[in-house]
Amino acid sequence: MKILITCPPMLGAMDQLRGRFLEKRVDVATPAVAQTVPAATLARWLPGVDGWIVGDDPATRRVLAAGRAGRLRALVKWGVGTDNVDFDACADLGIAAAHTPGMFGREVADVAMGYVAALARDTFRIDREVRRGGWPKPAGISLAGKTVALVGFGDIGRQLARRLLAAEMKVIAYDPAFRAGRGLARVRRGRWPERLGEADFVVLCCALTPASRHLLNAGSLALLKRGVRIVNVARGPLIDEAALAGALAAGGVHSAALDVFETEPLPRAAPLRRFEQCLFGSHNSSNTREAVLRASHRAIDLLFGFLRI
Repeated sequence: MKILITCPPMLGAMDQLRGRFLEKRVDVATPAVAQTVPAATLARWLPGVDGWIVGDDPATRRVLAAGRAGRLRALVKWGVGTDNVDFDACADLGIAAAHTPGMFGREVADVAMGYVAALARDTFRIDREVRRGGWPKPAGISLAGKTVALVGFGDIGRQLARRLLAAEMKVIAYDPAFRAGRGLARVRRGRWPERLGEADFVVLCCALTPASRHLLNAGSLALLKRGVRIVNVARGPLIDEAALAGALAAGGVHSAALDVFETEPLPRAAPLRRFEQCLFGSHNSSNTREAVLRASHRAIDLLFGFLRI
C-alpha cells in the first residue's frame, strides 16, 4: 500500500506522523512541496499510489482519471477549502473522497484579527521603517465602533466575529446560510452588496465558488467608503487583484492584508507588490502545530478508513 502526501503543513509535521504509517506498514511518499504540485507532475505520480492526501493541488478530472487508470482509490483533501478538488469527478471515477472541515476556525480567525489590528495601526509599516533607521509615528484608527463587512459566516467567520465583537466593533455578516449562534446576537445579517458603504473593514473568509469568484471587483470596490481596509484569509480569486491594485493606487482602499492570492506563490511581478500599505501572508493562516496535527490525524483516519487498513 502506498500513499502520497502533498500538503505542505502536513509534510512539515511528518516526524510526528510517520509512526501511524509505519504501524500499518504503509509506504508514504513525502515530496518537497512549496505550495502546490503541477497537474502534469501529479498525473505521473498518482497512478503509482493507492491514496492521496491533497493540499491545494489541482485535483482536476484529468489528474484524477490518470490516477484512477493506475492504483488510486481514495483521497482526502486536507483542510477546509475544497475548490481545487473535483469531487464530482471522484464520484464518477469511483474514487472515495472526503475533506476535513471545522479544523482551523480559531487559528484562521486569530490571524484575521491580527490583520485587522495591523491595518488599523500600521504596525507592519512602522516595523519596516524602524528597521530602515526611521522612527515613524503614524496616526492609526481605533477599532471600537468601526464596522466590519464579514464575508462568510461558517466556522471561521463565527470565530472571527467573536473576536471583533470583543474589540467593540460592529459586524455585518454576509452568508446565504447565516445563523447567529450563541454569543453572536449583535451580528447583523447583510445581503451582498447592500450596506457595503458602511464598512471600515472588509474581511473575506468564505468559500471560493463560481458565484464568489472576484466577489471584490471594480463594481463592488466602488461601493466602499474611501479609506476602507481589506483582509483576505480565504481564497485569492475572491478578489480581482487588478481592480484592487487600481483602488489602492487611487486611494479608495487604504490598505490590504492578504494571506492568499490569485496565483501562489505571489509572482515577483505582481502589481500588488508596489504598495507599501499592503501586508502579505503565504497562505499560512491555519498553520499552528496543534491545528496541523489535528487536521492531519483526521485526514489519516479518513484515508485509512477508505482503504480499509
